[in-house]
Amino acid sequence: MTTLVGRSRLPFSAPYIDPQKLLFSLSSLIAAAVTLAIAFSASLPRPWWALLTVYVTAQPMAGAFRPKVLYRLGGIATGAAVTLLLVPNLQNSPELLVLCLAAWTGLCIYLAVLDRTPRAFLFQMAAFSSAVISFPYLDDPGNVFETTVARVQEMTVAILCVTAVHAVLQPWSATPVIRERARSFLGHAHRWAAEALSSQHTKLENEHRRILAADVTELGMIAIHLPFDQRWAPATKRRVMALQQQLASTLPLASAAANRLDLLRADDQLSPELSQLLEDVSAWLARGQGRFVDAAPLIRRCQVLAQVAEKDRGWNNLLTASACLRMAEFLSALLASWRLADRIGTPGRPGAKILIGTPFALARDHGVAALAGLATATAIMIYCAVWILLAWPNGSATAAFAALITCSFAAQDDPAPVIGRYLIATLKTFPLAALYLFVILPRVDGYEMLILTLAPALLWMGYIQADPRRSPEALPMFSCFIVAMGFLARFQADFALFINTGLAQVGGIITTLAVTKLFRSVNVLWTARRILRANWGELAQLADIRRPFKYERWTAAALDRLGQVAARMAIAGPADDLHAADGLADLRIGRNIIPLRRALSHVPHDVRHHIGTVLAGLTSFYGHQWQSGRAQVPPLPLLIAIDEALRDLLGLNNTTDEFLAAAVRALVGMRCNLFPGAAALTTGVSR
Repeated sequence: MTTLVGRSRLPFSAPYIDPQKLLFSLSSLIAAAVTLAIAFSASLPRPWWALLTVYVTAQPMAGAFRPKVLYRLGGIATGAAVTLLLVPNLQNSPELLVLCLAAWTGLCIYLAVLDRTPRAFLFQMAAFSSAVISFPYLDDPGNVFETTVARVQEMTVAILCVTAVHAVLQPWSATPVIRERARSFLGHAHRWAAEALSSQHTKLENEHRRILAADVTELGMIAIHLPFDQRWAPATKRRVMALQQQLASTLPLASAAANRLDLLRADDQLSPELSQLLEDVSAWLARGQGRFVDAAPLIRRCQVLAQVAEKDRGWNNLLTASACLRMAEFLSALLASWRLADRIGTPGRPGAKILIGTPFALARDHGVAALAGLATATAIMIYCAVWILLAWPNGSATAAFAALITCSFAAQDDPAPVIGRYLIATLKTFPLAALYLFVILPRVDGYEMLILTLAPALLWMGYIQADPRRSPEALPMFSCFIVAMGFLARFQADFALFINTGLAQVGGIITTLAVTKLFRSVNVLWTARRILRANWGELAQLADIRRPFKYERWTAAALDRLGQVAARMAIAGPADDLHAADGLADLRIGRNIIPLRRALSHVPHDVRHHIGTVLAGLTSFYGHQWQSGRAQVPPLPLLIAIDEALRDLLGLNNTTDEFLAAAVRALVGMRCNLFPGAAALTTGVSR
């Protein structure tokens, strides 16, 4: 009896099948069946291309691919128009034609990398649709018009079918994804802030920076899809934009409070009241979301303690006031973010106050985008030159596959690892394609039996596509399986054609991988340095009083750059000078420049001169960093200018002025960030 019971507890169980992933795969299969039915009935010449397009355009989140339909269709139309413009006019000059197609593809990739939103699908689709239409017919351009029209028809039918089927059977929304991403960010912010405020705070780890900063940027990208989700989407989108503004402030505010607390702890200047407040704030943060009713008293305690500390203008009191005010602002932003996150996806109440959220500006680097476009164009020209020089009969297909892969991964700094996994997944799928083509399909008769026979393989691959961890494997599997079998109106199992098609795919992938390793694998750290330099350049412009004052756009772009740099720092060695650059400190300094520029028109002339000296020093300091491309030690004259401006502001009688108080706090923050090891400021003012 004991043995039987023991056997019954052996860890044997059926594999878990996620219902949502299975529904997604089933929806894609139905869309593929409808697409094939239309392609066969309309006698489209390449039904396999329509079938492949179904799985290329399918997305596990319906709200994420509905707006992309417009971008993809627009990109297909644009690519077809470029094909019809170039191929007939340059058919007698293949070298010039290849050069023009490569230049066009590079331009599209440049625009796609520069955009960094779902709108980039338009440029990406325009790039590789023109490539896959043009390259296979460079040797025989006589029928290019009919071929182009057929490719456009096949892709359009596939995109419309997959959109309609997924909208009916798999109507999952972008709204829950945004809500969960916001809550994940807030939970992470709670954990990090609790650690930073309750213990010695040095520097954020790069992984924390990447998660916290990248999630804020990604919320806005997902929010683009909201108008396609629900009838109250405009209210939800406004909430997401407002949520972005709140989340963007939590990271610099919490780190600023931790920075001040570090200095107070170093001198053993934490008062008993501040220590107790920190324990209560950390306990509230440790509870996760906490209770809204518990946050308001904490915020009020922070504000009261700051007011008490500011009455005595000693340096330690200024640090205490700054830490308390930053904690109060951080808790307020966190509380507002939780409320906004909970209201995402709900209809607005009649008469409710309309939330105003401005679009979150992304940092764009024309140099990085130009490098991606140039590398793509160079790669296309190289493997087209090899194809033409070797006179390989299947070289056109190789060029088409290579262009498709190059365009698909051009936005990545180093696409080589992804392309390597693409090659492995392709090689794994060839035996399955051979089994179907030479063993199973010869015994299939009729459209209905064809769909039933294909269902197990397509369902399995579609399930993999719905899994975020394994989805990169799905596209090469679909590409190998569908293209190798070459679905036509009449079945034909040609072993030589199968081998040549397979060699074309593998050759295109290997060629792309080789070119990528030569041209792209060394630019990740170069890209990180460019992003840092761009941030320093914008800080210099932000502090320059001769330039326009657009602080909202700068804050968003700086946070976006923080996430981009952190994502690339993982490959930097311990001795790399990139680690000397603290993007979070730069973000805090930029936020302190803003109240200084606002206060210029509210202070006497002599004080304005000293504040202007501080701003000029910041412009010079960050301008030199931008020119050298390396982090530098702040100059001593800048510390002297900050101290003089602080003493002037503290000596003014109008201490209740909002702009003057904000300027004092900004100068305290600058001193702490730029000169954390400097001796305590002697204000000469005590009251």
